Amino acid sequence: MQYVSTRGGSEKLRAAQAIIRGIAGNRGLFVPEMFPSLPENFTDWTVLPYQEVAVRVLQPFLDDYPAEVLGQCVKSAYDDKFAAAEVAPLIKAGDTCFLELYHGRTAAFKDMALSLLPHLLTAALKQEDEQQQIAILTATSGDTGKAALEGFADVPGTQIVVLYPHVGVSQVQERQMTTQEGTNTHVFGIRGNFDDAQRAVKKLFNDESVAQKLGISGIRFSSANSINIGRLVPQVAYYVWAYLQMLKQEILKPGEAMNVVVPTGNFGNILAAWYAREMGLPVNRLICASNRNNVLTDFITTGTYDVRRNFHITTSPSMDILVSSNLERLLYHLSGGDSDQIKGFMQALETEGRYTVSSRIRKGLEGFYAGYADEAETREAIASLYQKHQYLMDPHTAVAHKVYRDFLQETGDTTPAVIAATASAYKFADTVTEALWGTPLGDGFAAVKELHQKTGVPIPVGLKGLEEKPVRHKTTLDQSGIETAVLDALKGS
Repeated sequence: MQYVSTRGGSEKLRAAQAIIRGIAGNRGLFVPEMFPSLPENFTDWTVLPYQEVAVRVLQPFLDDYPAEVLGQCVKSAYDDKFAAAEVAPLIKAGDTCFLELYHGRTAAFKDMALSLLPHLLTAALKQEDEQQQIAILTATSGDTGKAALEGFADVPGTQIVVLYPHVGVSQVQERQMTTQEGTNTHVFGIRGNFDDAQRAVKKLFNDESVAQKLGISGIRFSSANSINIGRLVPQVAYYVWAYLQMLKQEILKPGEAMNVVVPTGNFGNILAAWYAREMGLPVNRLICASNRNNVLTDFITTGTYDVRRNFHITTSPSMDILVSSNLERLLYHLSGGDSDQIKGFMQALETEGRYTVSSRIRKGLEGFYAGYADEAETREAIASLYQKHQYLMDPHTAVAHKVYRDFLQETGDTTPAVIAATASAYKFADTVTEALWGTPLGDGFAAVKELHQKTGVPIPVGLKGLEEKPVRHKTTLDQSGIETAVLDALKGS
């Protein structure tokens, strides 16, 4: 399997090389040159545990990894760090299926890929005889940061730097990051939103002078964001797993299609479902759910991507994003690999804040449905499902549930659907308790206790006692100070 840049060039890399690099030198994202196909008998995998399904899905994407190495990476990633024996259980609440992706250490779906990426990266470094230290540089809207920190803390040969919006993550999310242990971890709040953090990361990645300064110290950048293909590909596995669980629970019969509903901001999670469909997974519609930052809803509906709009800080902060980086990959695939066209779109986005795609790409988008939920609708979705079925949703999953209800009403499509449940309700306990009982507590940790007392739902292990842990990372940066702070942190370690 070869990986190429969405923005062209003659460079073709093996998987291990692309994972080490993180992002292409021309600022493009690495994509597989072709999609492997699921075997015709993949439905027989219903008897397999998650780990074995993951190996079988990932192997053709990562075929330069020896089979025993990939197997060990997967085994090490999906072990007792996950509270659920199934790793990602499929739970039915009423007539709705939820794929619970939040049973890892940080109680969010990012654990599904970021528990594996450090193992893939360290194996790649050994395989490619890479002598430089790898500095993982990551922007986060809340969940990626903690999951990456947890995965890379004290991993030999690596350092990790996380940038997060100082205002715009939940109290629990922020405390998860700022209390992170590990001698190689560096966490900075920034004055700005996620898009500002992501922009700073991309600028640092593509600044030759920065690369030279780090090179003197024997350091090079890589990424744990889903711009790294090693973050994206592991997510494909859990959609195949979801289909197998639908078969196992007799919600589907072999060959029947399912719909997939994904709350998404940076587009990686739903792109992974699209990749699974390209491999032959029977998926009918991909339902893209947004919050008030509904740039993706408008794009899928109109074919014009326009970030010239107000940015909203919402109760689903991991979706508070206007520039959805992974959309670039989808556009590349739907354009037939027209990298010149993709470069034009990305240049227009930088200079004009908008672009409009071709009729060919519009045609490819017909497999998607898009909608959004505002704050009141999100709270209503949380309350309604709990009252009817005693099932707790976090705000992001609630956005998806509301959009799915809209989809059903608008289309009448009765294809069985699975909703990607992306985080534990406890990560956003203040929002959830207010939705359920109407009284804002103003303190995320008090809300965690109240939510547990009133529902009896277990608190994730990684969140217990979080408020009592010492804060280790206390720096908040203006955007003008990011480069200096990052370089000082890396060279000083």
